[in-house]
Amino acid sequence: MAQTESTKITSTNREELLEYINNLQSEITEIVSEIDDFERLQISRKIEKENELLSANRKFNMDPEKGIQLLINKKFLERDPEQIASFLYQGAGLSKAAIGEYLGQRDPLNIQVLQAFVKCQDLMKLGLVDALRRFLGSFRLPGEAQKIDRIMETFSKHYCLCNPDTIKSTDSCYIVSFSLIILNTSLHNPSVKEKPDLQQFISIHKGIHPGGDLPTELLTEMFESLKKEPFQLPEEENAWELTLAFQKPQREGWLLKMGGRVKTWKKRWFILKDNCLYYFEYTTDKDPLGIIPLENLSVELTEDSKKPYCFDLHARGQTVKACKTQADGKKVQGNHQSYHLSAASHEERESWVQSLRSSISWNPFYDTVSVHKKILAIKKDH
Repeated sequence: MAQTESTKITSTNREELLEYINNLQSEITEIVSEIDDFERLQISRKIEKENELLSANRKFNMDPEKGIQLLINKKFLERDPEQIASFLYQGAGLSKAAIGEYLGQRDPLNIQVLQAFVKCQDLMKLGLVDALRRFLGSFRLPGEAQKIDRIMETFSKHYCLCNPDTIKSTDSCYIVSFSLIILNTSLHNPSVKEKPDLQQFISIHKGIHPGGDLPTELLTEMFESLKKEPFQLPEEENAWELTLAFQKPQREGWLLKMGGRVKTWKKRWFILKDNCLYYFEYTTDKDPLGIIPLENLSVELTEDSKKPYCFDLHARGQTVKACKTQADGKKVQGNHQSYHLSAASHEERESWVQSLRSSISWNPFYDTVSVHKKILAIKKDH
């Protein structure tokens, strides 16, 4: 009888323990689910902010004044000259030409930003040529003479403040700086046939320095330095490409992409434009890692045990006609049967799928080829 009661007690305890474990597992599952939802929400918000920043940067490249105002409105910047100058100096994804245009404006805020931008340059213990080399590499000089004048005058004041023993007069520094920019073009532009020599360079600076001429040794050192190594001025074409490439896309944003050869998930920046899907490693990259023409493709929602909100791009059993960039920069044809992608949220996935489906074009030629291939395969089997 005692044994029977003991067995009953043990059985009851076991049931209570199992119930406790089941309840604990349910609570853990609920907590994990809440954590996953929170992480996805954070990722979604982060992606949204990255998209807003990219759009504002592109706005700046097309219209610097409106771009800065948009960055202020979106709380990426405050209306503070030093903060704006630091943003322009770092210049990630910004057109060098647009930076120059903004710095050259005469509005009070622009002038304050220009002064702060120049102070971002560490010119201590640098010769004038090396200081100009660093300064002129951080933006592209605008074409308007008054804008250039404002920029170079501000530079000259800062250089003399940093190097009081090199050139004591701001006016002298201003004149020599302009002279060096002209000399750089004369020495290194192939269209200039008659190259200036050292004596010509020295002679044009006679009497510009208060209390006597600039030392011949200093002018000689400047001439030889510039003759040996030209200024690396930002090219106009680069600014043009940054401004216009992938302008007004149908959709853009971060997605996770499953690798083709190595099956790992990688975060890529996707741009949908002109019936093509481009993907990049970073938002500021000029060249895409891959290009997927959206011709005769299908988009399907898929499930994945490791990633939520997945969808596939495929070509009905055919290889997707796409290209990718190899490590050496060479573009080759891809061999994907499908592209496996993952969005940050349900809403993101739905939006991408809808945009892709509306961008897909159909060419009956590929369907005809596919049918012929199937017929040939059937004939071969029989």
